Parts: sequence; structure tokens; C-alpha cells
Amino acid sequence: MANNLRLKVAQAEHDMTQGDLAEAVGSIRQTLGLIEAGKYNLSLALCIAICKTLDRTLDQLFWED
Repeated sequence: MANNLRLKVAQAEHDMTQGDLAEAVGSIRQTLGLIEAGKYNLSLALCIAICKTLDRTLDQLFWED
């Protein structure tokens, strides 16, 4: 799993920190950092929560080209 720069960009576009996003999706900031670094295999439920919060689809945030 590569670095998830799309997640960072979407967070920035919504003016959210890792902590803000983590709180919004019921997670912790450290988990979001690991997701961005590509070092965390997240659940589908967490993927969907992140996508809904950031107004993105699964493909837009998590599909590897």
C-alpha cells in the first residue's frame, strides 16, 4: 500500500487535521497517520466513513492506480 496523498489533499480541501478527521469518523489521529503512510489496512466501514466525511468515493481516495 503506497502513501495516500489523495487522503491528505481531501483533508486539506476540507480544512481538517488528522485529529479532526479521526474524531469525525470515530477513530484516533495515529490511525489516520498510518493510513496516510500506507501502513494500516483499514476496514471497509472506516473507508466508507472517511469517504462520506470528505465527500469522496472509495475509488477517489483508496483505489491504487
